[in-house]
Amino acid sequence: MSFTDKLVLWLHIGFAIFTIGPLAVAISSTPRYIRKREIAILRYLSRITVIFTAAALLVFVFGVVLGQLDHDFGHAWLTVAMTLFVVALVLLVLVVRDQRRAIKALAPAEMPADAAAPDDSASDDSPSLDSAGHESASQSAAAVAAAHIATVERGRIAAMGGIVNLIWLVILVLMVWQP
Repeated sequence: MSFTDKLVLWLHIGFAIFTIGPLAVAISSTPRYIRKREIAILRYLSRITVIFTAAALLVFVFGVVLGQLDHDFGHAWLTVAMTLFVVALVLLVLVVRDQRRAIKALAPAEMPADAAAPDDSASDDSPSLDSAGHESASQSAAAVAAAHIATVERGRIAAMGGIVNLIWLVILVLMVWQP
């Protein structure tokens, strides 16, 4: 193995460790913070997912370069690993989309409690009232719809994140075992 081959292999492994690990953690943590309605943390996790998904492309690029240097493209395990990697990237794009939808759905609920009750006489237990003293049905319906959207996105992110993490493990087994 030449110096160039070793360098590309080290870059491939290094980018795999330092991009896929944090990406897996960010995706796996997202459903918990959707349930807790922590929008600031969700925005941070979404940003991490976008950045590390883009950086994970370098894992793929160095893998292709390494396969080309070693003339390994005739092996089925490499084709399967590359195909799975592309599938994982497509799922990651869908995860980013769903993270943004959940943040958008939860963003109106982020309003502070004192903004919802402008006068000090309103208690925390009372529903929000409009100018006529009636509970605003549109506010209540919007809150229920937002909660439903966030719950749906939480489930989708958990499912797709689990599949992506499983794909990473299958690719790892293919890389180490090389049938």
